[in-house]
Amino acid sequence: METIEWGALGFDYTKTDVNARYSFTGGKWSDMEITADEYIRMHMSASCLHYGIELFEGLKAFRGVDGKVRLFRVEDNARRLQSSAKRLCLPVPTVEMVVEACKEVVRRNERFIPPYGTGASFYLRPVMFGTTVGLGVKPAKDALLIVYGSPVGAYFKTGIKPIMVAIDREQDRAAPRGTGDVKVGGNYAASLMSGEKAHDLGYSNVMYLDAAEHKYIEECGAANFFGIKDGKYITPKSPSVLPSITNMSLRQIARDMGLEVEERHIPVEELETFEECGACGTAAVISPIGKIFDMQTEKVYNYGTEVGKISMELYTRLQDIQYGRAEDKHGWCTIVL
Repeated sequence: METIEWGALGFDYTKTDVNARYSFTGGKWSDMEITADEYIRMHMSASCLHYGIELFEGLKAFRGVDGKVRLFRVEDNARRLQSSAKRLCLPVPTVEMVVEACKEVVRRNERFIPPYGTGASFYLRPVMFGTTVGLGVKPAKDALLIVYGSPVGAYFKTGIKPIMVAIDREQDRAAPRGTGDVKVGGNYAASLMSGEKAHDLGYSNVMYLDAAEHKYIEECGAANFFGIKDGKYITPKSPSVLPSITNMSLRQIARDMGLEVEERHIPVEELETFEECGACGTAAVISPIGKIFDMQTEKVYNYGTEVGKISMELYTRLQDIQYGRAEDKHGWCTIVL
C-alpha cells in the first residue's frame, strides 16, 4: 500500500482492502460475505435503478488517544437503517447484521484507520439496494446490503470555523409525510440544484424551510440545524427532518452542560434572536454558521467570524468522547480494536 498522507485526505473515497455484503433472496438473508470487489453486478432492470429503492447510512470509527479504535453509536445507525428499509418496503436487516458488518470492515481494514492526532477518521457507509428485476412500481423482494469504509480527512483542515449559508425558498428538500425523516438517496438528489445555486453565489450550504408554509427552518443542507440563545439549545422538530445521530448526541451533551434543550418549530424570523447557530452531522460534527443570506428576501443574518463559545464546547466534548479523551458516560462507543 502506498503511504497515505493523512493530513491531505478530504471527504472522498479511498480504496481499502475489503467490504462486507449480505444479499436477500428467496425470503431470507445470506451469511455475511467478505470481498475485495468494489463493484456490483446488477441487472439493468433492477428496481433501485428505476424507482429509487435505495438507502444508506454514515458513521465513523476513531483511533483514540489510547490507541483503541471506537465505532460511534453504531447501533443507532443500524436502527435508523431499519427505519429507512421499512419506509421503502425493503427487507429489514437485523441490528446485529449491520453492527457485525461494520465491526468486520473496521477490523479487516485496520491499516486504513488514521492515526490519532491527524484529525482524520475512518468513515463507514452501509448502503442497501432493491435488486428485484422488473418494470412495474412495486416493492423489491430482493436486496443487497453492503458495508464499506474509507479513511477521510478532518472536515476543517485549518481548524473549525464558521460557514456561510443561503436560504432558498424556491426549492423544497422534502414534503411533509414524505421521506425527509429517513436516509434515502432521493432526498439528496432533490437538494443538488439549490446546492449548486448557493455554491455559485459563494455559500457553502443551503437552509431549507418547511415545504407546506415556508415559515419554519428544517434542514441545513444534508445536516440538522441548531440555535443557541438564553441558555437553550434549540433544534427543529418536524416529520420531514432526518433524526441526526450527531444532533441526538449534542442534545444530550447540551443537557450535561446545563443547557435547556428545545425541539420545536423554529420560525425563520427567529434567526435574528440566536446568539450562535450551526449545522451538525457526521462529517463535520458541527459547522458553526457565521452568516445566513435569504436569496429571495435578501435579508442577512450575521453571527460573527469566530466560533461561538457554546458551539465550541459542544464540538470539543463530543470529539473528546469519540477519540477516547473523555469518559463515555452514555455508552456511545463500541471498542473494536
